Amino acid sequence: MSAAGGRSYRRAPLAPFAAAVTGVGLVTAAGTGADAAWHGVTENLVPAVGPRPELDGLPCDFFYSVTDCDPAAVLGVAAQRLMDRFAQLAVVAAREAVADAGLDPAVWDSGRVGVVIGSAHGGLPFYDEQHAALAGRGPRRVSPKLAPLSVVNGAASSVSLDLGVHGPSQAVSTACSSGTVAIGTAHQMLRSGACDIVVAGGAESTCTRLLIASACSLKAVSTRREDPASACRPFDTHRDGFVVGEGAGLIVLEHPDHARARGATVRALVSGYGASSDAHSAVAPDPEGLGIERALRTALADAGLSPADVGHVNAHGTSTLSNDLIEATMLRRVLGESPLVTSTKAMTGHTLGAAGGIETALTVLALQHQRVPPTVNLDAPDPQIPIDVVAKEARGASFDCAVKTSLGFGGHNAALVLTRA
Repeated sequence: MSAAGGRSYRRAPLAPFAAAVTGVGLVTAAGTGADAAWHGVTENLVPAVGPRPELDGLPCDFFYSVTDCDPAAVLGVAAQRLMDRFAQLAVVAAREAVADAGLDPAVWDSGRVGVVIGSAHGGLPFYDEQHAALAGRGPRRVSPKLAPLSVVNGAASSVSLDLGVHGPSQAVSTACSSGTVAIGTAHQMLRSGACDIVVAGGAESTCTRLLIASACSLKAVSTRREDPASACRPFDTHRDGFVVGEGAGLIVLEHPDHARARGATVRALVSGYGASSDAHSAVAPDPEGLGIERALRTALADAGLSPADVGHVNAHGTSTLSNDLIEATMLRRVLGESPLVTSTKAMTGHTLGAAGGIETALTVLALQHQRVPPTVNLDAPDPQIPIDVVAKEARGASFDCAVKTSLGFGGHNAALVLTRA
């Protein structure tokens, strides 16, 4: 019977389905390329964060920047000019992920390949630039490229064009859970039989005065200007907000039959996905963490696994007072005290819509290497945080199942369950 009749029903769950992760592409402040980014978050531990001239005079004038990737050198100047920076980073990451998977776009069945990329803000820098042109120099100075460069689907569109993809190409925008939702959507596309291969994840680049000034007004970002490298400190007693960063994290997911038929090397499996809405606030998470709990339990059920199977969690862990406590309390309630938890945002910055893509890729690498990256800057663990957070240095461990959790403004929650191949 429908809810309108006073009752609700629950459909029987689908049989577990695990999508094969065969390629990883990362462009982050911790390093560009899977190997460099992994080394950055486990060994180098020197955040690429510092003042940016665009942010002069703001309470938070620093930003996590990608410093070892020149998109123009990779894509060519002509192609670069047709994309905002978030799309450029996405194309660089997509090329790496596809190459890592051992795929050749020249010979694959392009109609069976999909693209799903999440972004919270799309081409916001170009939008801001064109708004300034309109205000300062009049309508004739506004670029005709505003629409294709500023829209949220710019990354998905650019990757599809670059790779010659003719299957479904989609953009996901669920605030800071966008990248995780994109990968969950890809998992569903493969399960349904719509595609054999999907390139999925997130991309973002939002170093603009407008966005950072707004975040300052909201009191969501750190104002530790005297020491930007220590400003982002998830789960620490002295945390005072997140620090925005840029980057892209994309993975290649394949139907397991397709990966097996071509003899692909499988890095890990995406075995479960869950999503939910808080319906609580435009900016604050549900104070009991009920929404993200629902997403996590749904993902575990989707994978056919129990909370006791989870050995590692790459948490949303933004370094804000409320988010860290709410998420940590939920994790303890659902998973107990045994999983090793980390937040890699102190090395990458909070990349907003790209965060889920980057952090899922890092979770894939954690499963492969059987190693959990540390939560950098965790000097004084908050005594109210009831979980085992890996701090200071990476920790080796043996685990077959890991979880990625994401929360977004507007109450968008998502969780992925990943397992060893």
